[in-house]
Amino acid sequence: MSPTQMPVTSSMAASGPGHGVAVTLSDLRRSYGPIHALDGLTLNIEPGEFVALLGPSGCGKTTALRVLAGLEDADSGRVEVGGKDITAVPTSARDMGMVFQAYSLFPHMTARQNVEFGLQLRRIPAARRRARVSDMLDLVELSDQAERYAHQMSGGQQQRVALARALAIEPQVLLLDEPLSALDAKVRVQLRDEIRRIQLEVGTTTLFVTHDQEEALAVADRVGVMRAGNLEQLASPQDLYARPATPFVADFVGLTNRLRATVEGDHAILLGTSVPLLPGSTRHGEALVLIRPESIAVTADPAGRATVVLASFLVSPGRLHALP
Repeated sequence: MSPTQMPVTSSMAASGPGHGVAVTLSDLRRSYGPIHALDGLTLNIEPGEFVALLGPSGCGKTTALRVLAGLEDADSGRVEVGGKDITAVPTSARDMGMVFQAYSLFPHMTARQNVEFGLQLRRIPAARRRARVSDMLDLVELSDQAERYAHQMSGGQQQRVALARALAIEPQVLLLDEPLSALDAKVRVQLRDEIRRIQLEVGTTTLFVTHDQEEALAVADRVGVMRAGNLEQLASPQDLYARPATPFVADFVGLTNRLRATVEGDHAILLGTSVPLLPGSTRHGEALVLIRPESIAVTADPAGRATVVLASFLVSPGRLHALP
């Protein structure tokens, strides 16, 4: 039986938490003429882990996902899933579910038919297909939209259908390529939380590509910051933010104030005060220090030597109010 004909069970239990597979990308290189989209990228994803690749346009994050999916061939390197080398395996036999920025639903099919499509290709018996589709629509909370066509649903609902379709075949790996960027801000936040809830419930190893740092930090187990075809740092959201490994990561993730300082040992002297430095920082001399805004406390100067020239009101994402 070929990988594209593997039966799909109607129960979610077979793919619950802990049933994911490991993914390894080893020394991947991919060039487009003089442009090195991937320049020796190595990435290890643990079974059932949700990893987000984050970085500026052209850093190689989408190319990495497409090479993993088999949509592009690497010039060199190795792709392994579940301990098996799939570098030369065609896309159709890689057993991966994909959700893209464009919803890519079949317009002539209802939500139910879209979710069922992959199961039909795998020749799953009709009764099992119906049960699986029902499970998936329940999972994305769209059972009441089952008979609607794409044009009858909102963008967020269409993307939920696309997610259900990707998960219906019980893929080894779920690939999400900027799946939320076409949605408005409020729906994007709601759907990113739903994606994380569903991924935790299903337990599928997931690679999520985004240019939105808030999305990456909010949903991923680990976030990889890419630059010029390689990883600058791969860490938990908390470590990435609090302990950036390179100046690029510190500057790219979150907001920073760039200030000139004099370094003495493990502290920097600036603006009449001393601040501790992260491990790996320069140990002496003049330096450029990056400081998070929330690490700064503003106090009144009795001498009145400071003047506020501009103030803007910004809502802090951490200030939440519970409604009855």
